[in-house]
Amino acid sequence: MKLLASLLTAAVLVAPAYSAFAQAPAPAAAPAAAAPAAAPAAPAAAPKVAKPDLVQGEAKYTAVCAACHGADGNSGAPANPKLAQQHPEYLVKQLQEFKSGKRANAVMQGFAATLSDADMKNIAYWVTAKKAKPGFAKDKELVALGERIYRGGIADRQIAACAGCHSPNGAGIPAQYPRLGGQHAEYTDAQLKAFRDGSRKNSVQMTQVAAKLNDREIKAVSDYIAGLR
Repeated sequence: MKLLASLLTAAVLVAPAYSAFAQAPAPAAAPAAAAPAAAPAAPAAAPKVAKPDLVQGEAKYTAVCAACHGADGNSGAPANPKLAQQHPEYLVKQLQEFKSGKRANAVMQGFAATLSDADMKNIAYWVTAKKAKPGFAKDKELVALGERIYRGGIADRQIAACAGCHSPNGAGIPAQYPRLGGQHAEYTDAQLKAFRDGSRKNSVQMTQVAAKLNDREIKAVSDYIAGLR
């Protein structure tokens, strides 16, 4: 009898413990291992830029440009600019703007219309590799005024010095500002007046500068530029 009572007492004590164990939440599963980070994508390869074809450039220049600009880019006609030793990027830009009409010139637009972008690049890199022949200032009375304007501007009229963009010797800054040194005075004079009167519209900066210059100042600075080297 005592044995039976002891067994019953043990059963009563074990039952709640078993019930509590049965109701306890299952232990949380271990977190899954994080997936390895994806490797960074390789940078895209830069597009290849075709090199200018100088053989094609010479052939196309000879066929299209030489009659007006000289066989080696040194034009003999004061109305036509020298192209030798100019910056090729500048020439490409001008040809593109002649073709599009942004720079108005009926003769040049007709020629540029026949050229592809590759033609323009080939021509520009061929002719600008030629050495420019030096020019000369002709007007002794005006050359001193031209030098003052080119090197120092006109401060009281807020006219900047040409040398700031085109360099003291007229060599310019590649891909930004064209070479001027040795250029025909007549051509430079005509372009400054075209900027001033608005017939040449492809440089806001030059339009603003030329708008402040009178005919005498334009002639003086153009003549001075012709003698730079």
